[in-house]
Amino acid sequence: MLCLEMWYYAVLVLLAGYMKDATVAISAFSICLNISGWEFMICIGFLVGVSVRVSNELGRGDSKAAFFSIKVVLGQSVVIGVLFWILCLCFSRELAYAFTSDEDVIKTISTLPVLLAFTILLNSVQPVFSGVAVGCGRQSIVAWVNIGSYYMIGVPLGVVLGYLTSLQVRGIWLGMIIGSAMQTLVLGAIILRTDWDEQVEKAAERLRKWFLVKRDVDLEEDSSREMQNGG
Repeated sequence: MLCLEMWYYAVLVLLAGYMKDATVAISAFSICLNISGWEFMICIGFLVGVSVRVSNELGRGDSKAAFFSIKVVLGQSVVIGVLFWILCLCFSRELAYAFTSDEDVIKTISTLPVLLAFTILLNSVQPVFSGVAVGCGRQSIVAWVNIGSYYMIGVPLGVVLGYLTSLQVRGIWLGMIIGSAMQTLVLGAIILRTDWDEQVEKAAERLRKWFLVKRDVDLEEDSSREMQNGG
């Protein structure tokens, strides 16, 4: 699930390498991805936290607490995302100087602050939705959503907008945002339509299944030891 997302960004950097001024394009794209990555790492922490909390609450049989934890984590992540969103809109050029002194690269980055800011805003929501899916045991669903959103929508659009229009790097980045937005919308719709009482029942069924299997194995081991001791 996560590899599909990380490879997506790597593919977009590869596409930037075939622009007219590849050195400047790759430099600008990589710097923007690094800035976005700083905020994304914070939200990855929210992904892990909400997945553990949701799975614990479902295992405990409390569907209301599971849904409440989603709202709390999502609220915290969005607040951080909005803060970084404002910083990127106001100080994108200044942030670029932390990575390079090349004016051509800085000039290219200065054309991307709005796209970068909205990427950061999406990154504050999407990891939380992915974490909820992990907590419910729906990693495979997220993987398929990633394939559809990133590789069937985001990458093709990035190629079209980047190479067939005058947008260049902005076109690739715009394709990336559209792919990320599509993924966020689909995951959000899945979560909103989720019956959390049903998820509690599924979690209980998994617990019974694995607990019984473990108990049967333990009983077999105990019986085997008793036979060996008796022998």
